[in-house]
Amino acid sequence: MKLEYGAKNCLFPIPTVLVGALVEGKPNFNTIAFVGIIDLGHISVTLNKARYTSIGIREKGTFSVNVPSAEMVVETDYCGLVSGNKVDKSSVFEVFYGKLETAPMIESCPMNMECNLSQTLELAHHDVFIGEIAMTYGDERIMVDGKVDYSALHPLFFTMDDNGYWSLGERIATAWDVGKVMVEKGSL
Repeated sequence: MKLEYGAKNCLFPIPTVLVGALVEGKPNFNTIAFVGIIDLGHISVTLNKARYTSIGIREKGTFSVNVPSAEMVVETDYCGLVSGNKVDKSSVFEVFYGKLETAPMIESCPMNMECNLSQTLELAHHDVFIGEIAMTYGDERIMVDGKVDYSALHPLFFTMDDNGYWSLGERIATAWDVGKVMVEKGSL
C-alpha cells in the first residue's frame, strides 16, 4: 500500500557541490545541494536570495561548480554553515582560475566547472542561476579512457529528510543497454 507524504520533493540523494564566485575581490564558496543539469552545456544552481555568493554571481556574471569528494565532507559542510559576509572563506581552499578568470575554483575538488551566467530565474526566496559551462577541469586520477571514473571521484551526496551526506554506491548497469532484454522478449 502507498502512503501519502504530502507535496514533498523526494528527488534525493542529490550531488553536493561548492559554488564559487568572486565577491568584493575575494573568492567565496557556498555549499549547495540544489544543482541540476539543464542540458549538456548548461547547469543550474539554486541559492537562497540572502546568500553572499549570489552577489558575486550577479556582479561578475560567472561562477564555478566544484564537485568535492566524500573525503572533503568537513570543509564542504563548513562552507554551508558560515556566511561569506561574516567569515572570509577564501583561505579554506587553494584556489585556481581558468579561462574566465573570474570564477574561483577549488584545487582539492577532483572536478570543477566554470560557468558564464546565462539566465537567472527569480523565485520568492531563491534564485536559480543557469550557467553555460565554459570549461570543465578534472584531476588526472579520476579519468579513465577519457571518461570520469566516478568511484575515483567519490562524490558527496545530500538527502533532505535526514540531513545526511552520502557517498556513491556501486555501478549496477549500463544505460540504454540493460533494458534491451525486454525489447528482445517483445515486452515493448
